[in-house]
Amino acid sequence: MITFARSKTELSPDLNILFKSRDASRKIMIIISDITEMQSRCLAARAAGKRIAFVPTMGFLHEGHLSLLREGRKRGDLLVLSIFVNPTQFGQGEDLDSYPRDFVRDESLARECGVDLIFYPEAATIYPAGYATYVTVDGPLTTTLEGASRPTHFRGVTTVVSKLFTIVQPHVAIFGSKDFQQLAVIKRMTTDLNLPVDIVGMPIVRETDGLAMSSRNVYLSADERQQSLALVDTVRQSIAAVNNGEQDAAKLLQEARRRLTAELDLKIDYVKICNVQTLEEVDSVDHEAVMLLAVFVGKTRLIDNSLLVTTC
Repeated sequence: MITFARSKTELSPDLNILFKSRDASRKIMIIISDITEMQSRCLAARAAGKRIAFVPTMGFLHEGHLSLLREGRKRGDLLVLSIFVNPTQFGQGEDLDSYPRDFVRDESLARECGVDLIFYPEAATIYPAGYATYVTVDGPLTTTLEGASRPTHFRGVTTVVSKLFTIVQPHVAIFGSKDFQQLAVIKRMTTDLNLPVDIVGMPIVRETDGLAMSSRNVYLSADERQQSLALVDTVRQSIAAVNNGEQDAAKLLQEARRRLTAELDLKIDYVKICNVQTLEEVDSVDHEAVMLLAVFVGKTRLIDNSLLVTTC
């Protein structure tokens, strides 16, 4: 069972300095790789009545991540960022080894957002020799969409997030809604395990041309980058059709596939219209309908989503 300590203890000297400097508007940020040290600092902060806001990431920060950190800064006395490229959520043949990393840049951006603690562990720290425990969420939340394409993905996500929650002990954890299914799965896990963490989903942050921000966007060539805008066009055209009275999901999906396959280097992984709560496919669009897409543009896999009813 995951437990969150609530006994009263004194803050460590470093945390006393950190909170005093926060009041003085000076930027002190501590980087920690050791689990015991990270957990003890966070437990001490909780015991001293400090509210912990947590943003888990795989690093290579972009404006989408920074929007989460800024929200976390508003919601917590102690803002914690984790940077960990989690191997258990990558399947065979996926881009674990080539996933973009730049800790020096991430550290600078985190400092600008007022992060107090960065948790930056090694894989062997999170998954030591002999590791054999995993957290799973059953049902359509994890077996459809991303789960169908990447069968072990969500087991890796829920396992690492539950471990991070145990280590960081947050009051609130903030996630982006670009990974719509991931957010739904984490909410389900948190509820089912009675974890005392508020899960906050934040809106998708987009490039000026509408493409959803992603660390993987750096993989795209100039031509692929242009073709990737088919995702944006598809979502916008679907919303426009719904606003004009179209409610038949099959017709909307047919038009969406037509638009996506018009691009030479784009291959559809999935495009579906689902209920926002259950992620089960729907036949007719209403206020609970969300379009979810995953495509390969060249070798780069991109995802996007949007509610389809945007007007009353």
